[in-house]
Amino acid sequence: MSRWEGLDEFVAVAETGRFTAAAERLGLSSSHVSRQVARLEERLQTRLFYRSTRRVALTEAGQTFLQHCQRLVDARDEALRAVNDLTGEPKGLLRMTCAVAYGERFIVPLVNQFMARHPQLRVEIELSNRPLDLVHEGLDLAIRLGRLQDSRLVATRLAPRVMYLCAAPSYLERYGRPHSLSELGRHNCLIGSSDQWGFLAEGREQTVRVQGNWRCNSGEAVLDAALRGFGLCQLPDYYVLEHLRAGRLVSLLEQHQPPNTAVWAIYPQQRHLSPKVRQLVDLLKEGLAKHPAYRDQCLPAQR
Repeated sequence: MSRWEGLDEFVAVAETGRFTAAAERLGLSSSHVSRQVARLEERLQTRLFYRSTRRVALTEAGQTFLQHCQRLVDARDEALRAVNDLTGEPKGLLRMTCAVAYGERFIVPLVNQFMARHPQLRVEIELSNRPLDLVHEGLDLAIRLGRLQDSRLVATRLAPRVMYLCAAPSYLERYGRPHSLSELGRHNCLIGSSDQWGFLAEGREQTVRVQGNWRCNSGEAVLDAALRGFGLCQLPDYYVLEHLRAGRLVSLLEQHQPPNTAVWAIYPQQRHLSPKVRQLVDLLKEGLAKHPAYRDQCLPAQR
């Protein structure tokens, strides 16, 4: 007798609340489902359901057993799909998330390229600046910026992410340039999603709380305000490199530039063998490396 025998029937009854509904879901007879559950209870030497004429309810042991069985069944099915599709064409539904501005500018165009190559694929993209729980939301993939927090997930580095403190020449002509972190308090700082900016001081990371008369949780908006000479800004490389090279912005306090972070693709452990996830991650990594915003990250020396 297989140790898997009866598990699918048990999960189906627990989730539907009825033997007949479970039988319909599995394409089996009600008597077969009832018999398999009874045999499972006999093997376990414990009752899993309270039975009535209309419905069944889980016992305390049944509730505990269901949580483990659902994970086992999901993992088994995912393993079978992964092996069957290992070299196959990406297909089915791929659900993913990314921050709004970065997603619109970098990720969505590459995902569209991927879909054009794989017409059997369907994609749902949730652009949100709120970090979504991949497991709870049933997502296959997330693109995250900066530092990773959740060690339960598999992560692949897609691209570097370097933060720059900078300002327009017009602002520096009027107010001068800061030469130390302590001087930031005397400058108008353009605040994005956080008023705490990260730097490196004496080999250690340091956070400085900044203040100013302007705030918006959009990198593009912060960039526009900086180009107009409203104040200092701290933004990732993909926003400012073009303007730094052209002289429209000036890099400041390079000696305190914070350690590089990264752009990451993260996904639940059981998704990493899926062709649709694996191949899309490969395309994103290749595509970002070729993007003009990432090519030739070296800047000319600035005074």
